[in-house]
Amino acid sequence: MILVSACLLGEKCKYSGGDNFSPAVVDYLQDKAYIACCPEELGGLPTPRPPAEIQAPEKEGSTEAPKVLNKEGQDVSAAFHRGAEAALELCLKNGVDLAILKEGSPSCGVKRIYDGSFSGKKISGSGLTAALLRQHGIRLCSEEEL
Repeated sequence: MILVSACLLGEKCKYSGGDNFSPAVVDYLQDKAYIACCPEELGGLPTPRPPAEIQAPEKEGSTEAPKVLNKEGQDVSAAFHRGAEAALELCLKNGVDLAILKEGSPSCGVKRIYDGSFSGKKISGSGLTAALLRQHGIRLCSEEEL
């Protein structure tokens, strides 16, 4: 079973109200069992919503849970953490062993996320959902890696 970022399948759950439709993802999934998931909506965020980015920890090596702020300065961390936990629960209940996630997302970024400055700069890192799934042994792949 495969978990897939719903926006990659054309669902209008992207922060802007749009999607990130990927023909490559749809083609790959054609004969496979999968579950579509938007962790941000699972966490209770509306669509559309202000863009959000993970903020860098104040101190190197900090053990604090990552903080997520939206562009308006509101702390939306709790919703992102709830969404990550809900996505993990879906995976565990359904025997998911692979997740195909949207690169760059503060939830789903597999290898890259935005740097927290809302300047469009990307850095190495994982979204909250991607990191949690990886910690539980679920293989990750972005739409860019298919």
